[in-house]
Amino acid sequence: MGLFSLFKKPGAGLPPLRFHNTLSGKAEEFVPLKGRTVKMYNCGPTVYDRQHLGNMFAVVFGNTLRNVLEAWGYQVKQVINITDFGHLSGDNEGNPDLGEDKMSLGLKREGLKPTLENMRKMAEKYAEIYIDDLKALGVPVDTISFPRASDYIEEQVALIKTLEQKGYAYQTSDGVYYDTAKFKSYGKLGNIKLENLQEGARVEANKEKRSPHDFALWKLSSELGWKSPWGKGFPGWHIECTAMIFKLLGKQIDIHTGGVEHIPIHHNNEIAQAEAATGKPYVKYWLHNAHITIEGKKISKSLGNTVYLSQLVDRGYSPRAFRYWVLTGHYRTPMNFTWEAIEGADQALKRLTRAYLEARTTAPDERVGPSALRSSEGAVVKDSFLKAFYNAIANDLGTAQAIALVWDNLKSLDQDTLRKVDQVLGLGFTAEQEAAKLKVLKGSDIPEHIQNLLDERELARKNKDFSKADELRREIESQGFVLKDTPEGPKISKS
Repeated sequence: MGLFSLFKKPGAGLPPLRFHNTLSGKAEEFVPLKGRTVKMYNCGPTVYDRQHLGNMFAVVFGNTLRNVLEAWGYQVKQVINITDFGHLSGDNEGNPDLGEDKMSLGLKREGLKPTLENMRKMAEKYAEIYIDDLKALGVPVDTISFPRASDYIEEQVALIKTLEQKGYAYQTSDGVYYDTAKFKSYGKLGNIKLENLQEGARVEANKEKRSPHDFALWKLSSELGWKSPWGKGFPGWHIECTAMIFKLLGKQIDIHTGGVEHIPIHHNNEIAQAEAATGKPYVKYWLHNAHITIEGKKISKSLGNTVYLSQLVDRGYSPRAFRYWVLTGHYRTPMNFTWEAIEGADQALKRLTRAYLEARTTAPDERVGPSALRSSEGAVVKDSFLKAFYNAIANDLGTAQAIALVWDNLKSLDQDTLRKVDQVLGLGFTAEQEAAKLKVLKGSDIPEHIQNLLDERELARKNKDFSKADELRREIESQGFVLKDTPEGPKISKS
């Protein structure tokens, strides 16, 4: 019986999936909590600005993981949170709780008064840009839930009250804190030793905390925030994810992803909150992606070395060239970004697209004579290739090995086989170009000063002054317009 005859049943004939679970520190066979439905939560962005390529690395990982699960016949319920109010999440290594309040920083940058309304307005602007970037990377956003944290304040307050009632929370003069000493297995994710953790607080270290590792569940603020039993203020950063997961996916989920920087504090805090509240295991499989670097340094706004997806487009590269480049590595291995690497990825993607268009279609089974022999040989090649391809993917998302197999066998692969490859990798070489879904402004509707900026940007692009072109893009978008580059030229619409 051939490999394809087994595919009639979802997941039948495919090797078992194995993922590296941060909780156990080893590769484990994937078995969902219930049936063939997978509940997956991906840590999303704080939308105080455009998201850089480091954030897009996690997007490619999360979407590829979903593609794989669906290729294996699972139904995936996926949530990516949007943090749309202030939290401390500094760029320093060690503790993401340290640093400036990013949403407040964004409001100052855009000349907006610090109000909840302005915070939401700014957040929606950058959430829309983030979701557009996901679309450009081939992510089907209509199948994903993107909850805004500010829409779940009631759920966060209720969860804090539960923790307080169960003796895991205590109040100080500046808010409510989680008592980590009460949760005996605190730090079990990644086997974190408390003595190695830095203390983090929303503004500064609080001497009223029982332990330096206790973390904020609610922070009081007389100036800005929501009403609560403890006073006006904001939920802590960690509580939002747990509350939204409980509401949207349930008390226990299959997969939780995030960057490796979330392991020591953020995700251990999530576990402590959730399991203290329910008394049940919170997440079955924790998967964490590494960082990408530029010239050996982590991408960071504070270091001034950020690169955005729009800059790839400004240079004439397909956004999916970035996706291809990411998949030539492994999600748990750091990668170093260079423009030369993106140039190579873009050319490789063009070659794959051309190979797909030129490949033969699957030969009909009813052929006889010499063509039937060729069809039989093709089926053997097809089965052998797909077996090796799916084995590579099943081994903790071995996308680099899978792509190498594609190149090794490219001349022998038909269109049907390449479609199966693309369903997993999401490179888009088999997809038709989607029509732009913008309300594009006609030339006569574009304000003169915006048209001048557009003309100046096109000249900069022609002269390969890409930093100037990107600066002009930001200037155009800061004035309430959305700019998209297309094969027919730049298209502009009102945001």
